[in-house]
Amino acid sequence: MASETIPQEAQASPPKQARWPGWPMFYCPKSHIQNSGEIAKIREECRSESFWYRALPLSLGSMLVTQGLVSKGVFSANPRFGAFPKMAVAGVLGYAIGKMSYFGECQKKFEKIGIVPWGPPRHRHCNHACKECEAKVGSAAKEGSIPSAS
Repeated sequence: MASETIPQEAQASPPKQARWPGWPMFYCPKSHIQNSGEIAKIREECRSESFWYRALPLSLGSMLVTQGLVSKGVFSANPRFGAFPKMAVAGVLGYAIGKMSYFGECQKKFEKIGIVPWGPPRHRHCNHACKECEAKVGSAAKEGSIPSAS
């Protein structure tokens, strides 16, 4: 009886759409499967390099500058906690800015292996000569719709 209340269009939806409610990051199945080890390696490199080369130095530097400004009297110290709250905020902001500043470098690393993972969905595709991907990208461009993850 509950099936009578469901509209016919909802029952006809493909099973893959039900499993993938959002747009997948990489929709070319061949490049996703073939490069999964390389993708994981690049993700780990990006995570590590963004921490050691950008986030940590910016965080520590901003905390050091904030401590210096508090000790010079430019910023006033908290009567109860001293310079710690201002240093903590400076450290968190430096960390976030450092992580975000490495985003472009990571994007270049993914583009080197032929994957464009960020940007509008119509531009997310593999750059390899993947006939299935080219067909999906071509049909999506003609129809103006987003291809499924099948």
